[in-house]
Amino acid sequence: MEITFLGTGAGLPSKERNVTAIALSMLQELNEVWLFDCGEATQHQLLHTKIKPGKINKIFLTHMHGDHIYGLPGFLSSRSFQAGTDKPMTVYGPEGIKDFIEYALNLSHTHLTYPLTIIEINEGLLFETEAIEVYAKKLSHGIPSFGFRIVEKDKPGELLVEKLKEKGVRPGPIYGEIKEKPSVTLEDGRVIHQKDFIGQPKKGRIISILGDTTYQTAHEEFVKNSDLLIHEATFAGNKEILARNYFHSTNIQAAKLAVDASCKQLILTHVSSRYQFSEMDAFLEEAREVFSNTSVASDFSVFQL
Repeated sequence: MEITFLGTGAGLPSKERNVTAIALSMLQELNEVWLFDCGEATQHQLLHTKIKPGKINKIFLTHMHGDHIYGLPGFLSSRSFQAGTDKPMTVYGPEGIKDFIEYALNLSHTHLTYPLTIIEINEGLLFETEAIEVYAKKLSHGIPSFGFRIVEKDKPGELLVEKLKEKGVRPGPIYGEIKEKPSVTLEDGRVIHQKDFIGQPKKGRIISILGDTTYQTAHEEFVKNSDLLIHEATFAGNKEILARNYFHSTNIQAAKLAVDASCKQLILTHVSSRYQFSEMDAFLEEAREVFSNTSVASDFSVFQL
């Protein structure tokens, strides 16, 4: 999995940061890219990355504030002009997102070349496949705002090839049978039990991405044990009252949530334009004093998981 931050600013674009958008690339796992929020000029930001718009087939909108959705109509429209882009697109978002998209496309006489599905979400399981589960949780932001939890299912362990060879089972189609069946009878009559020749399952990864929100201890359970927590940090630690008044969080509050929820890694984003890049070392150090494995995202930051 690879996470690319296309925009990391709060409220309005600045010279240093565009407004919010995050791309989650799962090309090896699912051959898909998912987009979380689509602020103004997100499609322009994509031009500076290796991400192909045609690979983006799901977009998750945390809430309806403009800095998170104003880039959506343009992106959906431009996707039609990409060579070979006819794959379906699904957009998940709060109540009102369907009207927003349909009005924008209809009034601009935009005709898409691919099927578009728009799903207005509630809390709980959004969907599940053989490989992954995605959940949503309502946050605290004055208007409906959601967080998303992406849970990769555990993968079967690897076939213990050397152990099979020791038992005289040579490579061939039989290896595939052993991986797929609880037990297999060999030509010589011996029975091979799958459980004896498969390694430990590979633990699936968990990513939690929260939209704009005030700090809430109630969020701990939702992000618990995340391998990666992506959390807004609009303000520095000394602006806790201001953060609460504007329904946002501080860097220290995000770090505290990461600690209390036993997360492994924290990335801060949605940083107010009042903070210049020259102030980011101090901004980051504040959070790291609470949770050491913290990073602050910049536009085009890429993280591997």
